[in-house]
Amino acid sequence: MPAQLSAVLERMGGTVKQFTLAQRTLAIIGVAVVVLGAVALGAWMTKPTLSPLFTSLSATDASAVVDELSAAGVSYELADGGSTVMVPADQLYSMRLKLAAAGLPANADGGGYSLLDDMGMTASEFQQEVTYQRALEGELSKTISALAGVEAATVKLAIPEESVFVSQTADPTASVFVRTKTGTSLGAEQVQAIVHLVSAGIEGMKPADVAVVDSSGAVLSTVGAESGVGMSGQQTAEYESRVQVAVQALLDRVVGVGKSAVTLTAELDYDQTERVSEQFSATPDVPPLVSATTKEEYTGRGNSGTATGVLGPDNIAVPSGDDDSGAYSSTTENLNNAVNKVTEQTVTAPGSVKRQSLAVAVDATAAAKIDMAELTAMVSAAAGIDTERGDTVAVQRMAFDTSTAEAAQAALSAADEQAAKAATASLVRQLAIGGVVLMVVLALAIAAARRSRRNRRESLDIGELPLLGGETLELEGGGPDSDAMALVAAPVVQDGSALRRAEISALADEQPAEVADLLRGWLSSSGSSSGGR
Repeated sequence: MPAQLSAVLERMGGTVKQFTLAQRTLAIIGVAVVVLGAVALGAWMTKPTLSPLFTSLSATDASAVVDELSAAGVSYELADGGSTVMVPADQLYSMRLKLAAAGLPANADGGGYSLLDDMGMTASEFQQEVTYQRALEGELSKTISALAGVEAATVKLAIPEESVFVSQTADPTASVFVRTKTGTSLGAEQVQAIVHLVSAGIEGMKPADVAVVDSSGAVLSTVGAESGVGMSGQQTAEYESRVQVAVQALLDRVVGVGKSAVTLTAELDYDQTERVSEQFSATPDVPPLVSATTKEEYTGRGNSGTATGVLGPDNIAVPSGDDDSGAYSSTTENLNNAVNKVTEQTVTAPGSVKRQSLAVAVDATAAAKIDMAELTAMVSAAAGIDTERGDTVAVQRMAFDTSTAEAAQAALSAADEQAAKAATASLVRQLAIGGVVLMVVLALAIAAARRSRRNRRESLDIGELPLLGGETLELEGGGPDSDAMALVAAPVVQDGSALRRAEISALADEQPAEVADLLRGWLSSSGSSSGGR
């Protein structure tokens, strides 16, 4: 072993030997904590990153996948109640390929268009139609299962057969069964998304032809219901909440927070109407589109001997006005003038406000100096009140019951005070513990410093000292007894050097109690020796 390393080890061993029992215990605990932390850090750093191999697996597929992973010696973890299998990220794609080659998971496709791949050439028309319908159902089920909150979905289609013997074919319908994840539920928007997804995927299907049912048996959408009808209540509640928040924010600035209450009841029109109107107007400055003139002329020889004409009253002939030459002419003109035509088609979207009622209560104390007419006009404008439409608004000044608010405020103040006391007690406790620990550390440091000074004490060679009985006692350096004896013999040293006297004086100044104890012990031992002689 190199000399430097040996010296370092010896120095460390000497330092450890100088530790007290408490210091050694603390050192052992510190080393153990460091070792355990290093082991935990190493385990965390060397732990592989897991990625989902497959999700939403059935119990059968999950069992088969786990068996394959165990046979291959690949570590795995199960999540989501066993439906998700996690494997190390560096083995993710290789294991997917290996399991796909083994045909796992078997139910991953859930049907779909993969059913058409196994159809034989000898399949009948009925088999082809049924297989195609099953493929559509499987594809729709997989798509719906990918929605957030949906664990599994099943789609059943009722598609009528096409026939030339019927004049009117029924519309196709669909029923959707949805099983949601634990603790989640489908909102109105998600239900509408499922309805439109299914209806858009089937030719000739309308959103009103889709029924949605969840695993608890609740009907989320019925056949025959128009799109958006199920959301009417939610839209009305959102409108009422939006108007109430706007009016309440305005009143909080005028009368103060907590000094007013607002309630709005709205009735929305969800009827969809369509109107088509046509308007015609002439354009005199534009020449006619079609102009046709017919002129008829006749020239003949008159017959003067024959009385002709139109019979008048009393059967008297009225002259026709024609001359005797028998000439006749007639002109007819047919004009098709240009006419402007405007066709307007108006579709009124559902959701317009039919009627709403607003009620506002204001604290009498806060609104004592406020003009109620002006306040009513202000809240009416903020809420969009239209009296011609039948809207009503009522603003009243009344005394508010503040007992509940005061009790709640008192409870909050008591809770805050208790929390402050608990925080103060915890702080005092922590400071006390810190003070005790600091005192222990300081005591250990002082003890270690005193031990270190005692170990650094050097032995002094003061030669031979004559005893009281005339005998000579030779002192050798190397211990506390020799120091004390040297201190006692210091006054009888003949012609001692100033340096030795200074060292003895310094030793007596540093440790007077120990020197006194050793001096007493030496004197008692010297007295017993003299009495023996």
